[in-house]
Amino acid sequence: MDQLLDRFLQWLPQNFDAPARVLLILVLAVIAQRAIRRILPRIRETLAGRQENREDSQRIRTLSRVVRYVLMVTIWVVTGLLVLSEFGVSVAPILGAAGVVGIAVGFGAQSLVKDYFNGFFLLLENQIRIGDVVEAGGKAGLVEELTLRYLRLRDYSGNVHYVPNGQISVVSNMSLGYAYAVIDAGVAYGEDIDHVIDVMRAVGSEMRADEALAERILDEMEVAGVDNWADSAVVIRCRFRVAPLEQWTVRREYLRRLKYAFDEAGIEIPFPHVKVIRDDAGDR
Repeated sequence: MDQLLDRFLQWLPQNFDAPARVLLILVLAVIAQRAIRRILPRIRETLAGRQENREDSQRIRTLSRVVRYVLMVTIWVVTGLLVLSEFGVSVAPILGAAGVVGIAVGFGAQSLVKDYFNGFFLLLENQIRIGDVVEAGGKAGLVEELTLRYLRLRDYSGNVHYVPNGQISVVSNMSLGYAYAVIDAGVAYGEDIDHVIDVMRAVGSEMRADEALAERILDEMEVAGVDNWADSAVVIRCRFRVAPLEQWTVRREYLRRLKYAFDEAGIEIPFPHVKVIRDDAGDR
């Protein structure tokens, strides 16, 4: 580090006084910062556009934001050291003291160190990427930002959650590779179950053949069968294998079409009933 600083200081015009040299260092730092903000996004989008699938593109976008953060910190750390050198402050003792202070701070800020370590492995193992929908640290939502320190999520209601990476022990990624749209349909106990399943399959095939849904639904609908005997309904479970983040759209559309299909076929969709019996004495 000392050699690099000495070479840079020798490169500066020797006829400049100290204030001018400090000003030049700050100007160069600002230029480097702006260059990173303009050039790195272009490189990111170029590399992301060359990927074969969405997952790799999202990973590049996530990593690029972390790289930009590290570069920005590095620029201003180096700038601070150069400015100190201009004022005659030796950098070597500062670096040595920083190492000792870093160890002391590390013991006192273990949670912060844990955040950075967890963030590093989240990026390295590609567990979370920008644009994913995940559940982590007790919160769920769309990943808007992932740094080495925290994860920023926005839920369906628009609330933004900042989750420290150190609190993330389990990650449930709902948009990695593919997803399943799971539907539970309840029908009355008096209905013919085989007929109900046939109607459900017909609706699934109709959606699969729909051009507007063809790219969202990746395979034919699977019918698991009777899943539960509820209080007032027989519950039949089925599912679609769908593209990432499409499970909610496909599920809602299937339920909408299934309602019309059940009505047309005369299949009863039950709801809880309460019977009130009154005798001649007026007791209930």
